[in-house]
Amino acid sequence: MAKKLDQLIVIDVESSCWEGSTPKGQISDIIDIGICIIDIDSGQRLEKVSILVKPEHSSLSEFCSKFTHLTQEQVNKGISFKEACSLLKIKYLTKKRTWASYGDYDRLQFDKQCKLYNVEYPFSSTHINIKNLFAIKKKLHQEVGMLKALEILNLPHEGLHHKAIDDAWNIGNILLEILW
Repeated sequence: MAKKLDQLIVIDVESSCWEGSTPKGQISDIIDIGICIIDIDSGQRLEKVSILVKPEHSSLSEFCSKFTHLTQEQVNKGISFKEACSLLKIKYLTKKRTWASYGDYDRLQFDKQCKLYNVEYPFSSTHINIKNLFAIKKKLHQEVGMLKALEILNLPHEGLHHKAIDDAWNIGNILLEILW
């Protein structure tokens, strides 16, 4: 399959979470997929999107709602994980484009959930770990969080931290600073 090198797709996910251990019978589900589309030619962030995903094996804790800025009612109106993966492949051509995330969490969470739900992995094998790339580019001795990377680059944090759409947008900005 020929790669499309017209856009980079930056992904950030939020998943159901708990303070302390996971309650019996629940599994951390992806509940929000933030997307930032970057145009390769112009080096500009073109679009930011949020895909709410209805959790199938968990419910949102009070801790999770405060952390992700999402309520159970909001995610209940989301689409299924299978539909979200299909949307990524069809609308954003994620099987053909390079995609990126800040660290490995997002990639591993998709991998785990695709296997659990028997859903085709929606991304190409070409993944950029921006957290790692940033640390290498800045000659840091360890990786740093997104907020620290923005601070090092003297870039403003836009929106709410741990809101997938805003985090994807900010991560896209970090990637632009590294590549352009």
